[in-house]
Amino acid sequence: MKHLILGTAGHIDHGKTSLVKALTGIDTDRLKEEKARGITIELGFAHLELPEGIQFGIVDVPGHEKFVRAMVAGVGGMDLVMLVIAADEGIMPQTREHLEICQLLGVKRGLVALTKADMVDDEWLGLVTEEVRDYLTGSFLEEAPIVPVSSRTGTGLETLKEELARLALEVEEKRHDGPFRLPVDRVFTVTGFGTVVTGTLLSGEIRVGDEVELLPAGRECRVRGIQAHGAKTDLGLAGQRLAVNLQGVDHDQVVRGDVVVPKGLYRPARVVDVRLDYLASAPRDLKHRATLRLHSATYEVPAQVILLDRDTLKPGESACAQLRLAGPVLLLPGDPFVLRTYSPQATLGGGIILDPDPPRRRRRSEEAIGLLQAIETGSEVDKVGKMVASGLLSGLSLNDLVNRTGMSAKRIDAALAPLLTAGEVLQVVREPRIFLGRMAFEELKARLMEELQHYLRDNPMKDGIGKEELKSRIPRRSDLRFFGPVLAALEKEGKAVSERDIVRLPGRKGVANTDQAGLRVKIAEALEKGGMEPPTLKELCDACRCQEKQVLDHLNLLVRDGMAVKVKSDVFYAPEPIATIREKLTTYLKDKGEIIPQEFRELTGLSRKFMIPLLEFFDQEKLTIRVGDKRVLRKG
Repeated sequence: MKHLILGTAGHIDHGKTSLVKALTGIDTDRLKEEKARGITIELGFAHLELPEGIQFGIVDVPGHEKFVRAMVAGVGGMDLVMLVIAADEGIMPQTREHLEICQLLGVKRGLVALTKADMVDDEWLGLVTEEVRDYLTGSFLEEAPIVPVSSRTGTGLETLKEELARLALEVEEKRHDGPFRLPVDRVFTVTGFGTVVTGTLLSGEIRVGDEVELLPAGRECRVRGIQAHGAKTDLGLAGQRLAVNLQGVDHDQVVRGDVVVPKGLYRPARVVDVRLDYLASAPRDLKHRATLRLHSATYEVPAQVILLDRDTLKPGESACAQLRLAGPVLLLPGDPFVLRTYSPQATLGGGIILDPDPPRRRRRSEEAIGLLQAIETGSEVDKVGKMVASGLLSGLSLNDLVNRTGMSAKRIDAALAPLLTAGEVLQVVREPRIFLGRMAFEELKARLMEELQHYLRDNPMKDGIGKEELKSRIPRRSDLRFFGPVLAALEKEGKAVSERDIVRLPGRKGVANTDQAGLRVKIAEALEKGGMEPPTLKELCDACRCQEKQVLDHLNLLVRDGMAVKVKSDVFYAPEPIATIREKLTTYLKDKGEIIPQEFRELTGLSRKFMIPLLEFFDQEKLTIRVGDKRVLRKG
């Protein structure tokens, strides 16, 4: 079964609802007020099955200009449009606006139904048909069938169905491989079941039992049941009109404009990049920072228009723009939208979403404009590559790419494959998968090398920089998880050496300045003189009248050159006393088998200040192992 959405469009009282009822037997005027006034106020729904395995969900939209908001919601997800024009009146104001909206929202195919054909003679019908054909010149309906029909007598209905079936075969179904997305256009409760929402499934498949999320509020719930065209089903498919029973959310917590999506996948945004088409019929130029009303699917939200490459947009022109929205919404690449004025209400333009979660854009940036043009017209490989590159030093995760491209994870993987092979994109974090463009990775390497070189230049006595210290110097907009892969790349290229907890340059050895050599000798002599209880770091600083950093630098050089042993951060020994203590301890343990701190103190004559750090030092050296309060020789 091929599932498509057919929408009606046209002026008020031109017979859209009557035609849908004649085709399907379903009266889409469901509200008392609609019945009383004889016009459609809200969206109405019906379904129609045709030969060749075609099933249409029919969206009957209002024709009155005050109800264009509902009309825009109805066009969202539409595969074919049936433009309804009454034969006795011809083209009217809402006929024109509805056609413009359909074009702006990207509807590609459709036909024209000339209703009330039984109310005019053949000559008049011919004149109206000619008028309609002339009017449609240059539009997406230029070559569309024009079918005279009468809902009252049934004339032309079979021909209309045949044309619909023929057009349906030319239309590509919505993709089932991506994540599901269901914009909510109605909410109600059913006794014994609870909250039910309806909408057109724009993509993917939704199943009973799925864990879902309502955006933008982020309410989590579960799919309890699904109906497609009034029939119970366990699976809803893209292109179907669905009623979904949600468990875990009250009906007053859901509003028209919410969207049902997989839990934890998408995030709404307040800023989107778009391609904006400004209607030739617009009464005036559109100025940078103008505020209009955005309509897309079931959303309706104020939007400030930021023109990226100019200050005004003239009627009939197109441009890349950024829309800053008054509230968060979920929009994905390729989603169509319409912009309307507030008062008087009129449609001015529309277009498609290019980037639903863009970084800050500088106006008149050639790079930004080029990226948006590539997103719109490039291949999936080109689009994904440029999107990752636009992430700069921050990189993009797989979820980011799903959000910002609207592609499924499977299609993104396929697009990434040649980019990863060519080295244009690198995966720098395994889980969650995060990617960097090649230029960004090279820049990170250069910055890390620069930080390493600056540090060693400022600290000539140091062999290298601590790993954690260097890691903390990664640019703020990057991720600390990038440090490991970047350092590994520098090591592979022979530009840096990683040893235990430090990173150094190849062949690097810290050296004392000539005028400080005397200080180093003085420190070494103080340690030797201290013997079993050498001066602490603080005592060395006081004795040498130097800053702690200066003394510590010299101590680390002495350790590197084998002229001192670091027992603790502030306790250093000359090599000979340490060797003596180690020999005494080893002999004792071989004889006695174990030693407690008190026995160690008696053995060495050391105070607690040195005794405990030394015991812990020998543990770290793997000479001894602690068992409760005792130490024993470590085997092997």
